[in-house]
Amino acid sequence: MSDEEAGGSLYVLSAVLLTPAQFPSVLGDDYPEACAQLGVDPVAEGYGLVLGQDEDGARWTVVVDDVSLVAIAIASWDCGMEYDLSPDERSIVVSLAGWPLALAVAAPGVPEPHDPEQGADGTGRVPLAPPSADVWGPVQRRIGADQIAQQWGEWRERFVAAGPPAAVAHTGLERALAEARAYAEEPPPPGRVRSSFAGDESRLLRADGPGWSLVARTDDIAFVLLDEAPSTVIPVPREGDADLPGLLTALDGVAVRPA
Repeated sequence: MSDEEAGGSLYVLSAVLLTPAQFPSVLGDDYPEACAQLGVDPVAEGYGLVLGQDEDGARWTVVVDDVSLVAIAIASWDCGMEYDLSPDERSIVVSLAGWPLALAVAAPGVPEPHDPEQGADGTGRVPLAPPSADVWGPVQRRIGADQIAQQWGEWRERFVAAGPPAAVAHTGLERALAEARAYAEEPPPPGRVRSSFAGDESRLLRADGPGWSLVARTDDIAFVLLDEAPSTVIPVPREGDADLPGLLTALDGVAVRPA
């Protein structure tokens, strides 16, 4: 892939989607916020983020508007197939220094991954960088929720092994659930609630709000993470005062779904 802003050829290492239904949670609670972090407009069609290195080894994130091409590449890689992701230069929206995500791979035959100098991308902004794992905040909370969503079965087994909590005594939990219920009355920004297929007739929900994240299956329990409770995963039982089934049905009704 050739990109003048990225210093010539770009060796593609990975790619992710940036759409209302699927975007890196490190960038924000919702799709418009994620787009704002990258300085692009939150268009309905979304974008693809191509992560790679230039000939000097510098990290670059290239935002392209050819979403279908990036989606095909990701699907092929997930199936263990090779795919040469080379977006047309006309599809490039902006090239940004750095990576928003940590990658464990590097392009062969070029220097080790490093950030180009600040301003090398013409924006004057500090290069993108993965979040720190040594602190707890909104980004780490959202990443934790993503991990639960990806490993739902394992977290569900932990809940079964521990037994249902007698009482969930976290002051922020009721506030988070109340704000989640309010989404049914006033739909939040696109991507604040997302729904994906989870097997049978169930959906996997991911919802975020100021200071909280929720992960749930529409036919099962939910897990909530709070900014005020570092590294704590709070299970919300299916039955109880939270009226979880009704809440999850309401959230699924306003959620953005993959095309």
